[in-house]
Amino acid sequence: MTLMSDRDVVGDEFEVEDMSTGLHASGFGRVGDGRTFSFRVERRTLDVTVYRPRISGPVPQTEDVVATATRSLAHVDVHDERSLTAAVRDAVADAQPVPRPAR
Repeated sequence: MTLMSDRDVVGDEFEVEDMSTGLHASGFGRVGDGRTFSFRVERRTLDVTVYRPRISGPVPQTEDVVATATRSLAHVDVHDERSLTAAVRDAVADAQPVPRPAR
């Protein structure tokens, strides 16, 4: 597990705050607009979940999810932090909004 720097992220910046690499890699971070994200690797597939800004509790709930992304890791070295970080960054940028139920 790697803990990254504890600095403010602003604008279009991207930061992975915690990451474990390998076949079952996972982690979380934040982007400059206040949204946070988490990711995990299962069966050579990267699953990314993006949460709304300013979550009230320490653990995001289902209603906090604003976007998701899934992509193949066939050509990504999941044991290398830089390669995995780049894949996560691209997935967060390409994440598709989650449809909201009608009120």
